[in-house]
Amino acid sequence: MSVVFGQVEPAVFQAYAFCTAILGLKMLIMSILTGLQRGAKKVFSNPEDVKAGGKVAYNDPDVERVRRAHRNDMENILPYFAISFLYMFTGPNVTVAVYLFRLVTAVRIGHTVFHALVPVAKLRGLCWAIGFFTTIFMAAQILLHFRLAP
Repeated sequence: MSVVFGQVEPAVFQAYAFCTAILGLKMLIMSILTGLQRGAKKVFSNPEDVKAGGKVAYNDPDVERVRRAHRNDMENILPYFAISFLYMFTGPNVTVAVYLFRLVTAVRIGHTVFHALVPVAKLRGLCWAIGFFTTIFMAAQILLHFRLAP
């Protein structure tokens, strides 16, 4: 039997596991934040959820802002989970890998803050770009490491 993947450095896996758990919890909290916003604004998406004085609406700007932040998480964090997992098998420098995982975690939290809580478009965009291009960097490293032989 041959070994397809090298062993993953424990410190790299520990950073991956920790950062992935934080980002997973952050995405779950976004669901709660959406519900809290709906309750505060008394704007619901299902007729059976409507409370006294509430209404069904799909266009409340405050609710939609939180929903867009959550959707952006799904569009960016879920691919990051898979790409960063595979990146661990490229034998990356431990310090580089740990800091890349931490960087993406920090900027995704920053993205939520600057999108859903304290809207600042330039900082939101900067956070998104840093996370996006860091994930692209890891994907490129995977492609280079596991490139197909001619």
